[in-house]
Amino acid sequence: MATNLPGRLGDKTMSLATDPRTHPGQLKVLQALGLADLSYLTTDLTLDSALDEITAFVRGNEESLEALYHSLDYRVAGEQLIPLVKSEQLIDGREGNEIRMYITRPAEPAPCPAPALIYFHSGGMIILDTLSPVHTTWAESLARTGFVVLAVDFRNAITHPFPAGLNDCAAAVRWVDAQRAQLGVDRIILQGDSGGGNLALATALRAKREGWLGAIDGVCAASPYISNAYHMPVDWRRRELPSLVECDGYLISAGTSALNAKMYGAADARDPLAWPYWVEEEELAGLPPHLITVNELDPLRDEGVAYYRKLVRAGVRVSARVNLGVVHEADMFLRSTLPDLYLESLWAIRKFADRLVV
Repeated sequence: MATNLPGRLGDKTMSLATDPRTHPGQLKVLQALGLADLSYLTTDLTLDSALDEITAFVRGNEESLEALYHSLDYRVAGEQLIPLVKSEQLIDGREGNEIRMYITRPAEPAPCPAPALIYFHSGGMIILDTLSPVHTTWAESLARTGFVVLAVDFRNAITHPFPAGLNDCAAAVRWVDAQRAQLGVDRIILQGDSGGGNLALATALRAKREGWLGAIDGVCAASPYISNAYHMPVDWRRRELPSLVECDGYLISAGTSALNAKMYGAADARDPLAWPYWVEEEELAGLPPHLITVNELDPLRDEGVAYYRKLVRAGVRVSARVNLGVVHEADMFLRSTLPDLYLESLWAIRKFADRLVV
């Protein structure tokens, strides 16, 4: 029986096509792409399924997503297409590995030090290519606002389980901090979306634990994938993170998110460095300013909101944005359909950086 509760909390049969909050332009594109159905990227596999079956499913999803991202139009009406220059930098990782960073910056040198933005890409910490067009075009857009953008090619957990990717992100931040003068940057902002949002938040937590928090001046996380609560009983999810039920199947599902979380490989399902949602408020005290962005129709919405509230209670300078009517990362991959939303998300990060005092 339907109730006045939003989404699938009130009507288990509701979908993006019938949810009255859905942005109509978004819905039209998602339907054309075959992404509006509740069964998109779902499976009958469970956490008890064989690991090789789960791995094959996740790799299949990666292929589907990469094909999707290579098919989309990333042109944005109203974006200033200033010239950019690109380079690459190899640095040493903590485990004797090499880490590649892709650097994008304005071709015209800045008259004074610019802010650096260290970008951690999406993919649930386990999949997707740093050079996927959805990521490279985002780095280019950020650079056009005046950032020196360094996209970290961290190791994905499907082949290198936690904490390998986090180790790479931490090493990259420490290298950039040591090279501020050579790079011509002053502030250092960590930024990531979805799984990259997890890595941005977790890197700040690690920096505090290890005593190098001064390397980070700000943290921006969009649609962060941080709870590892996707397997929890429905009653728990309805009570603690209701968006996991309210928006379940709106582009992403709790079942698939749980399988992805298993692939991350953290031994402790509530280790804050793997899943920052579980961090104690006391540990957040003293962190640099944060910006948390969530999307209304994203199952992950409420874990981002919960993290924001923890930061507030811990006394951290933090602001939040909610993009209404859109699904997980719609402002990123549907930017040609939602140009105003994309530009707002983009410039919110630049304005956040401009408020920081080094």
